[in-house]
Amino acid sequence: MARQLDEQIVGRFPVGQRLRVLDVGMGQGTQALQLARAGHQVTGLEQDPTMIAAARESLAGEPEGIRERMRIIEGDGRDTGVHFLPGSFDVVLCHGVLMYVEEPDPLLAGLARMLAQGGLLSLLVRNGDALAIRPGLSGDWAGALAAFDTTAYRNRLGLDVRADRLKDLTATLAGIGAPLHAWYGVRVFTDTAADGAEIPADVETLLAVEEKAGRTDPYRGVAALLHLCGVRG
Repeated sequence: MARQLDEQIVGRFPVGQRLRVLDVGMGQGTQALQLARAGHQVTGLEQDPTMIAAARESLAGEPEGIRERMRIIEGDGRDTGVHFLPGSFDVVLCHGVLMYVEEPDPLLAGLARMLAQGGLLSLLVRNGDALAIRPGLSGDWAGALAAFDTTAYRNRLGLDVRADRLKDLTATLAGIGAPLHAWYGVRVFTDTAADGAEIPADVETLLAVEEKAGRTDPYRGVAALLHLCGVRG
């Protein structure tokens, strides 16, 4: 996903431009730190104190120049309008958040308002068109059968959450003024790997396969996750 995001940033903004980035639901700050290291000005918004502590610990170990380029704000992603003015950012990230939001449309509309003209909105969501894949490949036939007609599922943390369908998000993005520009699949072949599985010696080949599948039909359509990139018109 990071490679996909880099591709979109390089293709949309001049080389060397320092972008204003907002990472909503930044978690432990992995992607935010990567962009700060690349020279961008990054704001991370997160409401989980544990994740905030982890992000701050990681940031503390960075050189001063990177620390100065990143700030962390405690808050709910649905309240971006409380913290920032419309059009304040060139890039807005919302990765792995929508599955925990029962009504995502207000959140998405708020994110789009944060974008400057021509800005990039990057979403990572659970693929509602492929919920039967994981239980089916695991031999859970009853679970696979039930997954065809729902966007609800239980994640690996044991939480009841929701997925999004590509056609629905395409319509939503068009409606909020940030129409879909590109989309990718994420975790096409590796979704069934056990948590904590050892990283294989040929990890670069694995990543190359996933990257190729994530941009190639029909593989990307059955990925566990979808990476959608909208552009503020």
